[in-house]
Amino acid sequence: MEMTFFQVLWFILIFVLIGGYFVLDGFDLGAGTLYPFVAKNDKEKAIVRRSIGPVWDGNEVWLLTAGGALFAAFAPAYATTFSGFYLAIMLVLFSLIVRAVSVEFRGYDPKWASIWDKLFFIGSALPSLLFGVAVGNIYAGIPMSAGGDYIGIPLLGLITPFTLLTGLLGLSMFLAQGATWLALKSPKPSALRDRAVKVAFPIQIAALVLFVIVSIYGHFIVQPDMVPELSVLRFLFAAIVLVGIVGSMVMMRKGSDLWAFLCQSAGAFFLVALLAASMFPNFVVASPDSIGPSITLMSAAGSELALMWMTIITCVGLPLVLVYHVIIYRTFRGRVKDEDLKHY
Repeated sequence: MEMTFFQVLWFILIFVLIGGYFVLDGFDLGAGTLYPFVAKNDKEKAIVRRSIGPVWDGNEVWLLTAGGALFAAFAPAYATTFSGFYLAIMLVLFSLIVRAVSVEFRGYDPKWASIWDKLFFIGSALPSLLFGVAVGNIYAGIPMSAGGDYIGIPLLGLITPFTLLTGLLGLSMFLAQGATWLALKSPKPSALRDRAVKVAFPIQIAALVLFVIVSIYGHFIVQPDMVPELSVLRFLFAAIVLVGIVGSMVMMRKGSDLWAFLCQSAGAFFLVALLAASMFPNFVVASPDSIGPSITLMSAAGSELALMWMTIITCVGLPLVLVYHVIIYRTFRGRVKDEDLKHY
């Protein structure tokens, strides 16, 4: 079975949506995970919450859209991943709900302040780790039946040395995103910004080390049989990831917070692009002990008519989403000021 233009297009678009989520909600989750470590008083905590308060809900739309697009374009891949990772997905969804509630309620409920602070941290840290673990599993392979159902041990069966490394890599990238975002949004000069800058450097070093380890482990041990025609593209994407992280470190040292954030964001986005180039044409890889085969874009794709109409709808809807983001980020641009902290 040969792949078609629309199948390849939607394979790319789904990973673009995932990359957009990784960048945008990545700094939300990273800032929330760093929250108890960089914010030392109520005002600094309010600054952290205010830095993501106007944008977190719009950022999560990218995750919902990616899931919806996967369901519509490649339903079997959606069914396998969402059923196989059911408990992990429930933990992620519950965490995201708790995080959203804690952000909105913290400023109005001082009696429960410590509770909301802890929930904000947990609701940010848990998804940051589990997203990477899930990605490691679909890349390394999961045991599947002939019908494409996950037949491994729920949740605990998803933890292996490789998936733990990918989870830590994802966590470190989210933390680096969060640190650069907080440095960009915190008052300058301020102790909060100084702490964000200080904590960013070791996190980015850890991200670089984990990226190298995961890349070598994944390429030579976990999935040595990648599509050879994409080797140059994979090398290019890997180089951009490294340059993005290192460039962010350099810009942070120079005091250019905006460029530090943009460089880190580029590294995060092309990490997802590298994943796509490494997995193509697979959506979910079958482990050696699987009964059924891997799920590919050819075997999982919907009809050409459905993919064509999805493309038309995307051409209308995606520009509107981008316009929304431009308006929101332009409206709330600049560093957080004291007058912005009302209700936070």
